[in-house]
Amino acid sequence: MLKKPPTNFREGLTINFFKIYILPGFIFQSVVIGGGYATGRELIEFFFAAGPIGGLLGLLVSGTIFGLVLALSFELARICKTYDYRSFCKALLGRGWFLFEIIYFIQLLLVLAVIGAAAGELTGATFGLPPIMGTLALMALIGILTFNGSQVIKRVLAGWSLLLYAVYILLFVLAYKALGGDISETYNQASLGEGWVSSGILYSGYNLAVVPAILFAITEHKRRRETIGAGLIAGAIAVIPAMLFFVAMMGKYAEIGTQPVPASFLMSALDIRWLELVFQVVIFGTFVETGAAMLHAVNQRIATSFVEREKNMPRIARPIVSVTFLAIAIYAGHAFGIVSLIAGGYGILTLAFIAVLVLPLLTIGLWKIVNNKAVQ
Repeated sequence: MLKKPPTNFREGLTINFFKIYILPGFIFQSVVIGGGYATGRELIEFFFAAGPIGGLLGLLVSGTIFGLVLALSFELARICKTYDYRSFCKALLGRGWFLFEIIYFIQLLLVLAVIGAAAGELTGATFGLPPIMGTLALMALIGILTFNGSQVIKRVLAGWSLLLYAVYILLFVLAYKALGGDISETYNQASLGEGWVSSGILYSGYNLAVVPAILFAITEHKRRRETIGAGLIAGAIAVIPAMLFFVAMMGKYAEIGTQPVPASFLMSALDIRWLELVFQVVIFGTFVETGAAMLHAVNQRIATSFVEREKNMPRIARPIVSVTFLAIAIYAGHAFGIVSLIAGGYGILTLAFIAVLVLPLLTIGLWKIVNNKAVQ
């Protein structure tokens, strides 16, 4: 008679499965949501015009592209042993690697300026504190995370993403309970809108810019099935909360498209104060996650340069670099209107990332993967 495997063996398999196949997706989602659809505004900008049905189909297109590009990125990083964006882009783009760094830094300034300002506004609106307190708290938490390095960042991002998932599911359930009739009516009357394919492509193209910044999540992947599986699962993990959120917003379809912060408008419509408070706290956490992950990528890029000179990057330099970048971005956002300036070129930035990262991955990256003889 076969004996049951010991409990600790099963637990080990479960933990290993989570680390290999699920964790990268949570880390990717953490970065995308804080810089993107947490407020609901980005979902409105990209998918609202396609209508309730077209919006969901557009998100499915984005999720599919996310999964394919993440799978290729993870596998290319594995076979080339390139886990920071500088070495990864060198392996993919050769001498043209610096093009990615230029547009990544532009995006970094935009995202940091936006989350810095949003953290201040959220703190003021939710807790009645001066906005500067929220901004300083954001700086401090990002500094602490980046000081502790990859392993701590992985654990924090994974734990917070699980909480985030729970809150989005709860939001969907409560919204459907309160506005289910309106949501059903919206979808019953809706027709398939136009432009959902292009919206899905553009949305994924912009957000995939963060992929080289999260490669620290797959340093323990050893086989092709692990990287491909993790990438495809990550695409689904990233887009499921967005789809739940989008459906919930359809309960206020007639009004929500013009709201500057659709999430706040939906919360007010539900009139559940404790849910609004929990949601705002979780969203603040996503700002910390996004900033920490993107700035950790910069630190990893600098650390690699130290290693090439046979030196070690001082640990204290990591939070200093992170907080300095964040302070510059927030100051520039207020003083020079850099957020409006870059946001005005949003479409150009999206196309640049598609040209410099996505298309090379689907061509050069795929060719290198197919022709590589490493362990599969």
